[in-house]
Amino acid sequence: MTGDRKAVVVAIDGPAASGKGTLSRELAARFNLAHLDTGSLYRAVAAKVLAAGQDPKDPIAAEAAARGLQSSDLQRSDLRTPETAQASSIVAGQAKVRAALLDYQRRFAARAPGGVVGAVLDGRDIGTVVCPDADVKLFVTASKETRALRRHKELVERGDKATYDEVLEAMIARDRRDSERATAPLEQADDAHLLDTSELGIEQAVAQAAAIIQRQAFSEG
Repeated sequence: MTGDRKAVVVAIDGPAASGKGTLSRELAARFNLAHLDTGSLYRAVAAKVLAAGQDPKDPIAAEAAARGLQSSDLQRSDLRTPETAQASSIVAGQAKVRAALLDYQRRFAARAPGGVVGAVLDGRDIGTVVCPDADVKLFVTASKETRALRRHKELVERGDKATYDEVLEAMIARDRRDSERATAPLEQADDAHLLDTSELGIEQAVAQAAAIIQRQAFSEG
């Protein structure tokens, strides 16, 4: 039921394995909004660079991959590997890569596909850079230990042999890169609602986030 409902944009930011991706998908389904995992754009760029045998720190290679990104690249089977995750953090820190992908994200927010009215975008700079005027902003986080446990579980289920300590070390390094990069660092927008999922199951997290969205974007008056 969309009727004459105004388009609502929900911006969800947070560090890796905070639960923002699952939360965003659930919220998009609940409120009948389109969903864009913006991290998949950067992972796809990183995967293309690595597959070509190039260095993700090479700004020319990274920008070329970003500008040549196709929708099919978002379906690659190597988007969730540890190598791609680390490389995506590197390419995401490059101003020209972010500029190449910024318009795509803003177009998605302004004109969601499929006739859907509004969108949920999740990433690391949605509320601060991509959609600073979003109707609702959430910053989803969890302790680094909790996030490492979640990511390690995902990797083990996919057959990866990474140890918990290796995952934790990589996560700490990625958090540092994401927070300290000069271009669009990971940070909580001043008007974002903080949601710590360290002790929350997905149902609880969705319920709390949905209540915020309902109150701020859909309530009358």
